[in-house]
Amino acid sequence: MGDVAAGDGHVVVVGASLGGLRAAEQLRAAGHVGPVTVVGEEPWAPYNRPPLSKEILADEGDDDAERLHARLAFRRRASVGDVEFVLGRRAVASDLGARTVTLDDGTVVPWDGLVVATGLRARRLPVPGPQAGRHVVRTLADACGLRGAVRRHGAAVVIGGGFVGCETAASLHKLGLDVTVVLPERVAFERALGAELGGAVQRHLEAAGIRFVTGASIAAYTGDDEVDGVTLGDGTSLVAGLVVEAVGSQCNTEWLAGNGLDLSDGVLCDNDLRVVGAEWTVAVGDVARFPNPLVDATPRRVEHWSMPTDTAKRAAASLVADLGGVAAGPLEPFAPTPSFWSDLLDLRLQAYGSPSLGDEVELEEGDLGRLADGVVLSHLRDGRLVGTVAVNLAPARLRPLRDRFAAPALTH
Repeated sequence: MGDVAAGDGHVVVVGASLGGLRAAEQLRAAGHVGPVTVVGEEPWAPYNRPPLSKEILADEGDDDAERLHARLAFRRRASVGDVEFVLGRRAVASDLGARTVTLDDGTVVPWDGLVVATGLRARRLPVPGPQAGRHVVRTLADACGLRGAVRRHGAAVVIGGGFVGCETAASLHKLGLDVTVVLPERVAFERALGAELGGAVQRHLEAAGIRFVTGASIAAYTGDDEVDGVTLGDGTSLVAGLVVEAVGSQCNTEWLAGNGLDLSDGVLCDNDLRVVGAEWTVAVGDVARFPNPLVDATPRRVEHWSMPTDTAKRAAASLVADLGGVAAGPLEPFAPTPSFWSDLLDLRLQAYGSPSLGDEVELEEGDLGRLADGVVLSHLRDGRLVGTVAVNLAPARLRPLRDRFAAPALTH
């Protein structure tokens, strides 16, 4: 880029969650000294989202958003003390050729380098019925609204048997609500953990008093001004003072439309997180679809908590190199190890790699009928390890499981 001195260009980061914060930090760490602007739709400085469906929801304290945000906010490092955060503003359009981003108040922000960090939003079910009483758990505002509703109702229906759905169900159960989980799959976590472990976790939650209705669809919500029940596809009616829709997410990429990018599932990137079909543009976090040679050459999005930090480091190095007109960054393939955890009543799940990509599961340790005592499972693909899941394993035992992925036989 001939008209910008190395490290002096204005970088705009669109998205002010963990990915946006880490991108700003890594731009400074990579040597960028020019101005950095982070634009975020929410009014809050970057905060930690996983607790929203766990301890924040289960906590019976007050619902004051300021105090809850203070508990969740990430510490601002000195290196980003001069970074401008424009909060409460949403990107609505972009012109990558002209290098501009347009915000919802009409402001046009020029940039020399762009970081796409807009992440995801909760998917909503297109079913008839009242809107009031239908909740999702993605933002601080979502969690505050749900916490307030919990105090007014005794029964809840959670739609979706993945991590957010089951974590929310467990939290509501702890608060004393009568909870039913409805899901289209045969068992909870079937896609993420496999039928064996997913079924074992579901049985564990059922033994604690959480009901599951599997293989079901939602036909409608009932009620006048507010939801009071759920009608399933087979005609079954469930009483529900509140409903939580935990049915996946949608990528926030509409503002990038019209630039000729592949936005079919997030933003298509190369292995260095450069957006394919754009110059001086990178993507980070769970909106970035990139090939990870840890498994194969197929570009995929990874919606795990570790990804914003991992992708930000590589993306920042790529963008700083491009702005300075120097050779691309590190030559080794970018092969981060996805990791995630989940707390479900008395169970602590920790996973490394991509268990959902496996075609075979091996029980290495423990008894699936006694999850609380600890189990370890390996997920294999064509006989090669692609994921490991541990339940209630001592922290000292986890590092060796992660280290299995430290030096994989990379596929180029």
